[in-house]
Amino acid sequence: MQLFDVYSVSPVEIVKALGSKLWDKNGKEYLDLYGGHAVICIGHTHPHYVEALTNQLQKIGFYSNSIIIAQQKELAQKLGALSGYTNYQLFLCNSGAEANENAFKLASFYNGRKKIIAFEKAFHGRTSLAVTSTDNPAIIAPVNENNNTTFLPLNDINAFDAALNDEVSCVIIEGIQGVAGIQIPETEFLQHIAQKCKEHNVVLILDEVQSGYGRTGKFFAHQYAGIQPDIITVAKGMGNGFPIAGVLIAPHIQPKKEMLGTTFGGNYLACAAGIAVLDVIENENLIDNAQKLGTYLIEQLQSVPNIKEIRGKGLMIAIELHEPCAPVRKRLLEEFGIFTGTASNKNTLRILPSLAVTQEELDALLNALKTILK
Repeated sequence: MQLFDVYSVSPVEIVKALGSKLWDKNGKEYLDLYGGHAVICIGHTHPHYVEALTNQLQKIGFYSNSIIIAQQKELAQKLGALSGYTNYQLFLCNSGAEANENAFKLASFYNGRKKIIAFEKAFHGRTSLAVTSTDNPAIIAPVNENNNTTFLPLNDINAFDAALNDEVSCVIIEGIQGVAGIQIPETEFLQHIAQKCKEHNVVLILDEVQSGYGRTGKFFAHQYAGIQPDIITVAKGMGNGFPIAGVLIAPHIQPKKEMLGTTFGGNYLACAAGIAVLDVIENENLIDNAQKLGTYLIEQLQSVPNIKEIRGKGLMIAIELHEPCAPVRKRLLEEFGIFTGTASNKNTLRILPSLAVTQEELDALLNALKTILK
């Protein structure tokens, strides 16, 4: 049996990792500034993380949600304390797409409506409802087609007001659009849609799957705008590579028991990973590090030649070139051993390192870019 090709892959087989460093099967060292799609939050194989998972596995690795799993409550309390959302409920699942899928269901159960407003270039996942709110026709199969989602331009208040009505169940927006190439919702826009959603009893869903967990210099990117969404979805950095995701649910949305369900969500190992990640974020001040070094990298990129635009907050950064970035990305990997990402805009490099990345490691990127782009 042959494997299905999920993505176009780099011709590198990684066998070991530590912090932001990777090693292939031949012993060559690489610098990871992409984190496997923004997943590696606290660095690879962090000692506390490894110890937590190892200790948990030696006791019990899995049982279903038909019993009490105390680690779920510990994770919820710690996440509430660090994020500021202490009065929200937490539903645990396995992936960002699954989190968004359940968020849509919660919204529809809450107000009995079925229309969705999403935004152009958005990416919310590949499951049934998540894919219909993702602005990419290439991944919408016939079975996923519906007429319930309206895509609007980001940051266009007039277009939003024209589309909003009492048939809309929910509005979903990323804290920062990642796949689109780090497109940032304006503060005024986020505040406006939050107020309008409240007036129309429309559920506001903030997709913080990529932009959450301290990556932007705040726990959630939307906190820069000072708003409180009805539902927040998280994944990626939540488990530092172990599959775990969550739906944070505001107090006024009260789902009935068994309205949502999951077999693997919130299992012992997933919770051990999630708790360890929050421990490290808190104890090592990684949110402050993300803000400090993100600011540093954005400032230093100003001196790199032949860059069209730099966008970002914290360690969620886009470097847009004047031409397709594939050759630059290829040289970064092959000549300098640096992993970076791309975006739906083929001219854009995405930089999504661990929040524990060092200035020295970012300087390696800067020096490589200056050599390539001079």
